[in-house]
Amino acid sequence: MKPAEGTYQPMDEAVIRHCAEIERCNQRGARMLSVLDLLEAHTMDLDLAAYLMARISRGASFMVGANPGGAGKTTVMCALLNLVPPDRPLLAATPEAVRLGSARPHCYICHEVGAGSYFAYLWGRDLQAYCSLSDAGHMLASNLHADDIEEAYEQMCMDNRVPKAHFQGFHLMLFLRVSGVYPERRRRIAKVYSTDGKGPHKLVFDDAQSLFTPDADPVWQAECRAFLEQSLQEGGRTIQEFRERVVDFLQSRQ
Repeated sequence: MKPAEGTYQPMDEAVIRHCAEIERCNQRGARMLSVLDLLEAHTMDLDLAAYLMARISRGASFMVGANPGGAGKTTVMCALLNLVPPDRPLLAATPEAVRLGSARPHCYICHEVGAGSYFAYLWGRDLQAYCSLSDAGHMLASNLHADDIEEAYEQMCMDNRVPKAHFQGFHLMLFLRVSGVYPERRRRIAKVYSTDGKGPHKLVFDDAQSLFTPDADPVWQAECRAFLEQSLQEGGRTIQEFRERVVDFLQSRQ
């Protein structure tokens, strides 16, 4: 039975926990941005967002890179976390959580690949242990200071001795480009690399060259695009509102 108009509907507990974990990444205190916000800010366009949703909603691990501080790495990572499958609870990748692991598949969030003593920052052996979680079927999501995949590889595999196979466990590597100055600063996803986890990453999106060769299921990607387009028209931009829509959409397609 449909609730009467204006009736308060409590948010699903799983959505509350999911968004609370995303909020733990919030370093600036402002409202966390959703994928819909990033679309309206032209950080990505609809076709790229649909591709990313098609991959992440089916379990793809991902990493977001950019060298400058304040480039939007955490913002983009957190927005994309709202596309994670409903059966993959989010979990902060603290050294303790990484060492303990979990029998149930989760999505472990490394707040940043870095040596600082900050919450869920990982480096060295802790980072190696984190990356190995993909072997147990867990999703991984993180960000790091790197402008392209060569820099990311050097930081992960050379500086931290993460095995190449575990580097390839990040199915998607996204890199941001920042242009302009405040308050007209613009952030945009410049490149996306993809792998199936069994081979090297391949460039599938290059904004500067107008290159886009998506490797997702085209039927599922088209469904994701239609969902995002409809969501843009419906209003409501918070991560909570958008997560509820995403969950409803994904569960309706099971």
